[in-house]
Amino acid sequence: MATLIPSLNSCLGRMQAGEKRFAYRLESHLEDDYLCWYEMPVGRRQRYSDFIILHPLRGLLLLEVKDWKRDTIQKIDKATATIITPSGLKIVSNPLEQVRQCTYQLIEHLEKDPQLINQSGRYKGHLVFPYGYGVVLSNITRKQFDATDLGEVLPEYQTLCKDEMVGSVDPEDFQERLWNMFKVQFSQPLTLPQIDRIRWHLFPEVRINAGDQGSLFPAESEEEKVEALLPDIVKVMDMQQELLARSMGEGHRVIHGVAGSGKTLILGYRCLYLAKLLHQPILVLCYNITLAARLRELMAERGIGDKVNVYHFHDWCGEQLRTYHVDCPKPGEGYCERLVEKVIAAVEKGTIPKAQYGAVMIDEGHDFEPEWLTLVVSMVDPETDSLLLLYDDAQSIYSKKRQLGFSLSSVGIRAQGRTTVLKLNYRNTDEILGFAYRFASRYLSPSDKGEDHVPLVEPQSAERHGPPPAVRTFESYEQEARYIARIFHRLHEEQDIPWSEMCVTYRSNWMGEKLRRFFLAEGVPCHWLGNAKAKKQFKASHDSVKLMTMHSSKGLEFPVVAVSGVGYMAAEGEDLVPEAKLLYVAMTRSTEKLLITSHRETAFLAQLQDAGSPLEGISY
Repeated sequence: MATLIPSLNSCLGRMQAGEKRFAYRLESHLEDDYLCWYEMPVGRRQRYSDFIILHPLRGLLLLEVKDWKRDTIQKIDKATATIITPSGLKIVSNPLEQVRQCTYQLIEHLEKDPQLINQSGRYKGHLVFPYGYGVVLSNITRKQFDATDLGEVLPEYQTLCKDEMVGSVDPEDFQERLWNMFKVQFSQPLTLPQIDRIRWHLFPEVRINAGDQGSLFPAESEEEKVEALLPDIVKVMDMQQELLARSMGEGHRVIHGVAGSGKTLILGYRCLYLAKLLHQPILVLCYNITLAARLRELMAERGIGDKVNVYHFHDWCGEQLRTYHVDCPKPGEGYCERLVEKVIAAVEKGTIPKAQYGAVMIDEGHDFEPEWLTLVVSMVDPETDSLLLLYDDAQSIYSKKRQLGFSLSSVGIRAQGRTTVLKLNYRNTDEILGFAYRFASRYLSPSDKGEDHVPLVEPQSAERHGPPPAVRTFESYEQEARYIARIFHRLHEEQDIPWSEMCVTYRSNWMGEKLRRFFLAEGVPCHWLGNAKAKKQFKASHDSVKLMTMHSSKGLEFPVVAVSGVGYMAAEGEDLVPEAKLLYVAMTRSTEKLLITSHRETAFLAQLQDAGSPLEGISY
């Protein structure tokens, strides 16, 4: 069975009758190695063909489906068709010309990628795969077609008729009709990296970190300068992620993904998609102030900042109280708890209205208390009923509880049958992921709690490789800070790594000031996220090294990360499990190079030291 994206059930409501029948036939009559997309944008002009089909050997095929009957067509030439509609005669594009223009626009775009071009042989300078286009006439049989002069403007070999796409047709005959639309055939199939490159070009939203670091979506200029956007390793959503992001319908959804599995990427795509459909605002909540700032930056970059409201949860609570003129609690001990209680009470009284948002999305939902989730669920408009919860229990670092401890249904999240688990980690190299998980697995064990609870999932590597993490020990924290500053300076000077791609995380706030002092002494620009104001002003693209606590780093990523102050983990008498989770989160912020430093011998350090090695030859 072929993979159809979006899933058929999610798009039946917007399909014409002929499109539905053809989509069913694609699923039933094509094998597993076919990829099929319905009504996808192609190129800068956002023109659509009804279906795009990709096969490793056959190539790329674009199809336009028309439900016209023989009597519908009054006149047709190579450019236009005059058809009879309930409102009278209408002149439209010839469907074959329409899909032809769409195809050549796409091919022109793909030909700019040297890795999709034959470098030798008969087809040197041309794409490494064939391409074709055609028309599906879902209400005209082949006999009716042959009895007319339609073949003069719709060549027989580029046309699929009604009786050639019925359920009883032989799959081989059905496929032969499709592949007769190609003028050439190649003997070598596409490789998986080549298929991913085609998807990368076809649908920019499946790109992971294409272009500038940490970007969810390509900038407009990237579409115009694709030559500058051809990375050696193309990072794209896998098919599960893409199918999930595109097929997500109404209702409550839960995505349980390991660190680095693309949860936030899916959230970003979902925001972009819903922003075009909904008139009501979209709410995105997370617990981490720095992550909230990063998400706001991403939404603003894509021009949907006015439609998507991104908040740190407690900031959102405060905004609700101010907006609806409810007295805020006074600052002091227990302020956050009293703030939430005020909002909950005001919602129950009706002072703060429910159903304020067309959609609500919760990133890093494992950090939310049950009463918070109950409150947030009440903010979803019941007419849209669109709620997305993203979750990874292994990264639950703010709460003292080790596991969820309550069912999602108990807080109003109705996601039975709509929970997806993402196990593949794209963020980290195999060396970093294996290093971090081997450490964490000493303290965390997978447990299957069923769909209504969220299990702890062991991540799987995407097999991207890099240098192994380096572990260094020193006599004092000052020596740790000085060493990290010097290493970062050398990485910038000798390997041309931008300052914005480096980050130092630390365990306790006092370490940040020491790091800042040594970085400035070394002449390294840095942004210290030492307070709430600095965290809210966080911009990943700013040309500076970021200094932040391990808690603040959650949800972010950088090519180069130093994890300092490990010797203070965990304090005497402190529960080891939350500290192990915190260290796991800190280590998995790194996408390429990871350095860990300590000046104290601890159980954690002993477990990490075995994997120590030079940081790509940079050492002091």
